[in-house]
Amino acid sequence: MTSLNHVLVATDLSTSARNAAERAALLSKAQHAALDLLYVANPAPFERLKQVVVPDEHLLKRVLETAGEKIHQLAAMLFQRYDIDAGVQVAPGAVVSEITRVVQDKRSNLLVCGAKGHSLARRLLGSTVQRMLSRMLCPLLVVKQAPRDAYRTLLVAVDFSPSSLRTIEQAKAVAPQAEIILLHVFEAPFEGSMRFAHIDQDTLTHYRNVIRKDAVDQLAALSEAAGLANARQIVVHGDPSWRILEQEQELDCDLIVIGKQGESALEELLIGSVTKHVLNDSQCDVLVSL
Repeated sequence: MTSLNHVLVATDLSTSARNAAERAALLSKAQHAALDLLYVANPAPFERLKQVVVPDEHLLKRVLETAGEKIHQLAAMLFQRYDIDAGVQVAPGAVVSEITRVVQDKRSNLLVCGAKGHSLARRLLGSTVQRMLSRMLCPLLVVKQAPRDAYRTLLVAVDFSPSSLRTIEQAKAVAPQAEIILLHVFEAPFEGSMRFAHIDQDTLTHYRNVIRKDAVDQLAALSEAAGLANARQIVVHGDPSWRILEQEQELDCDLIVIGKQGESALEELLIGSVTKHVLNDSQCDVLVSL
């Protein structure tokens, strides 16, 4: 992805989802990308509600009609505020499946959603986040803050897997004018076992420094390959989840960019947990790259 061509906003029409739509409009306007808004209503809860509370055959239809009115109002607001003409779509179906289908049909190269809401965000940041991430066909931008301007400072977490270069490229595509800070968090393998074996502190420090130097060299090479030789590069030791969040605060970042998985089954499990931790606990927006 060298530039944005189509941005899809999956909205539940909450305040948080409105923030996501405004951020998407900013990005679309800056890069002349097409923008669509999508609302999906899962029929199952309404069928259950109809059976036990409201015997109304047209309940789902009325919900979709109301959603249609609200999503058109949202599109009108985006046109008035950002001068961008967003397409709208309201559909019944399983939320994740329907979003995936529309992303594929529209050939979207960015999916945007809000971080909090009444339905969609709870699915994304709750128990089914792994299923959503595993079905991603394009990068996912989770918006947590009301947008005020273009992104200024991006914190891009890399692990030196083959997807790291792609993560940087997707960060550049979303915010081509922003400062990019590259971060690698390392954990010294077998350090716990060495401590258990009562290896002295000087030896442990030397071991950790050797690994740090290798990480610094790899990050410099990755920066060069990405055309960002002059970018700020940070290598720190510790738990990746906490270190990413720590750097977010220290550097006053407004967007974290992180991959959704590693290259092996073990890496996928570990990176997946890091990604979910960052999605849940970061203060700024998060872009999950492919």
